Amino acid sequence: MSRGLGAVALATTLTTLAALPAGCASPPPPQPLQLDGNRLTVNNSTAGDWLSVEIWINQVYRVTVPSIAAGSQFTVTLDAFVAGFGQRFNVKRQQLTDLRLAAKQPDGTPVEIRYEFEGNPLDGALKGFR
Repeated sequence: MSRGLGAVALATTLTTLAALPAGCASPPPPQPLQLDGNRLTVNNSTAGDWLSVEIWINQVYRVTVPSIAAGSQFTVTLDAFVAGFGQRFNVKRQQLTDLRLAAKQPDGTPVEIRYEFEGNPLDGALKGFR
C-alpha cells in the first residue's frame, strides 16, 4: 500500500515541477494602445519616459500629454479629443478609423505607435447594395 502512495506522490511532484516554468513565466506586456468602449489606455512598458506625447484620432482630433513615465499608464476618454477649432470627437456619432501616438524619448528618439484595427470597419456597410 505504501508503494502505491509513493508512486502517487512522485507523480504529483513531477506534475508540479513540470508546471512551474509555465507558472513563473511573466505575462506579455500590455498593448501600447488599448481601446475599451469610450476609454483609451496608453501603456508605456518601455524602460524610458515618453515626452511631448500627442495622441491622434482620425488624424484630426488630438490629446497632448507632457510625459508618460516608463512603466506607467495614461487613460483618457475619447470625448476629450479636440480638433483645431474646438470640436470634440463624438464616439456615438463618429467612427474611429485611425489611432496613433507620437512622442520622443529623453534622448530625442521618436516614438511612433499606430493602433491596428481588426478587419475593415466598413465591411457590411453596403450589404444589399451589391
